[in-house]
Amino acid sequence: MTKQTLSFSRKDSTKFFKTLNKRVNDYFKENNVKRTGNWKLYLKAIVMFSLLIVPVVLILTNDLPAWAQIILMMVVGVGMAGVGMNVMHDANHGSFSSKKWVNKLMGSSIYILAGNDYNWKVQHNVLHHTYTNIQGHDEDIDAGRIIRFSKHTKWLKIHKYQKYYAFFLYGLLTVNWAITTDFIQSYQYLKRKLAYGKLPNPATQWTKLIIGKIVYYAIWIVLPISLGFTWWQVLIGFLVMHYTAGIILSVIFQLAHVMPNTEMPLPDEKGNMKNTWAIHQLFTTSNFSPKSWLVEFYTGGLNRQVEHHLFANISHIHYRKIAKIVKETAKEFSLPYNEYNTFWKAVSEHYNQLKVLGQKPGLA
Repeated sequence: MTKQTLSFSRKDSTKFFKTLNKRVNDYFKENNVKRTGNWKLYLKAIVMFSLLIVPVVLILTNDLPAWAQIILMMVVGVGMAGVGMNVMHDANHGSFSSKKWVNKLMGSSIYILAGNDYNWKVQHNVLHHTYTNIQGHDEDIDAGRIIRFSKHTKWLKIHKYQKYYAFFLYGLLTVNWAITTDFIQSYQYLKRKLAYGKLPNPATQWTKLIIGKIVYYAIWIVLPISLGFTWWQVLIGFLVMHYTAGIILSVIFQLAHVMPNTEMPLPDEKGNMKNTWAIHQLFTTSNFSPKSWLVEFYTGGLNRQVEHHLFANISHIHYRKIAKIVKETAKEFSLPYNEYNTFWKAVSEHYNQLKVLGQKPGLA
């Protein structure tokens, strides 16, 4: 699939999004449907929380062999990622429910992933959704020195091998959240006065972060040890859980943006982008597995990133319905609608992109 690199006039860009927005709004009005979640989403929340909690209860209340404990902790990891994609994600976008207190409560499930709601909202809602795939602004394409996600990142010799080791490192995502990432982000975001909404009081944010980490480790480390498990059993289970969740979340995230058909544009010397925000999202975002009910159910609609980036305030349970509107409108305006038919095709293309980005510039 080849990239389109056209830029559009402000007038045409504005017309596109006004047209698309009207058509999507008309869909909800004509069908008398709320843009937030409904019983389907609430049922999914129960399923995901069950995947997270039930295996833990089984381990703590039964004398199970080591292999069974490991398998169950992998299921817990699947549940962690599922809660993150289906519950936390919608809630922190304000689309889980029409009630703010419900969104706040469900959004707090980020703590189950060892994260922090303030940090997540700044990194995801502000930086990622505003500056998608823009080097130096979108932290989702910044993996430090070890993985090169953008052609604008400095190339190092180790990147020649990233096609082999990147997927293994993906599993460390939530482990990093639990240990270092939240502290670094809180320091940087507060210093830069970044916030999604009202800037929190620094003392309040630090207190909330530290208490959250203490409670998190008390539940996942101290509690099982106090119930008779050895420290090394708990540590292995903890790492298995996080590694499983980390791989799932990382792969799903990367399939949306680090792909051969997505662009990594930079602003000009005056700091301006060649396209308006909505057009920019079409060039930098990609879908996968549009026909798979299972993929869409488990990933919380994150396989439809195009729809999500254009309408983040709409719950993912509506993406399948509005996708046809988005696709047809993009085609009408001769705009790209990036999409891979299957999950494995997308994974294969992501691997190829890692391979290309791992080559020394000038040789690629």
